[in-house]
Amino acid sequence: MGTITKALDLLTHFSAARPEIGLSQFVRLSGRDKATVHRHLTELEANGFLDQNRASRAYRLGPALLRLAAVREAASPTRDLLRPIVTDLAESVGELAHASLLQSDGLSSVCHADPRLHGTQVHFDEAEILPLHATASGLAVLAFADPELAERVLSRPLSCFTDRTIVDSGRLMRMIEEVRQTGFSQLIGTFDDEVASQAAPVFGAEDSVIGAIAVAVPAVRAPQDRLQQITSDLCRAARAASRSLGGTYPDLPIAAPRRASA
Repeated sequence: MGTITKALDLLTHFSAARPEIGLSQFVRLSGRDKATVHRHLTELEANGFLDQNRASRAYRLGPALLRLAAVREAASPTRDLLRPIVTDLAESVGELAHASLLQSDGLSSVCHADPRLHGTQVHFDEAEILPLHATASGLAVLAFADPELAERVLSRPLSCFTDRTIVDSGRLMRMIEEVRQTGFSQLIGTFDDEVASQAAPVFGAEDSVIGAIAVAVPAVRAPQDRLQQITSDLCRAARAASRSLGGTYPDLPIAAPRRASA
């Protein structure tokens, strides 16, 4: 990991639940030495990627990110294109739906919608980077991305997020192949103990996979027949998202995968 990558990687630790992070917390989260982390934070602050709260000395995201986000959205209005598709999907299935884009070896959320029809709901943090090996969205992307991505991700130690997180590379490769055949993925409790999710890939202008669209359901409301009811709406939304972004969705059969959990 190069110096610039190490510095920018510090930004991934921010979330809606953690909008400010102090130096010592950054050291703990990143696993790097204090002097190096402080140097990177100073550079990020100098270039507007971070602000420092003068009272608490903690860091928060800076104005440079807002400017770059505005430039990105003006040139490629991804969020504006995907939001109505995600909202329609959420309303049609009555559950939380979200779209995410590939960012290095993870997925960055673009938008989400929840009709809030039930007392029990899925908590979703748009600032959280989704891991490729532990989420339905991640498996959907790995199945249709360049094989080099899966090889790189699965060749290193994989983090456990719950007792059900699958970290065996052989098993994950078999699951990825199944997703490639069915066109969508399904995971139960691998990223959040209490959540079942399904996802389908989204393709961009060069017909390469650029992200995924997914539906997340509380596990207590996720018998297999319920998940199967969601599948057709999910795949239609993924096709619509791909068309909106200039991509072509592959002609794949919709077949029920095995219920994936530990």
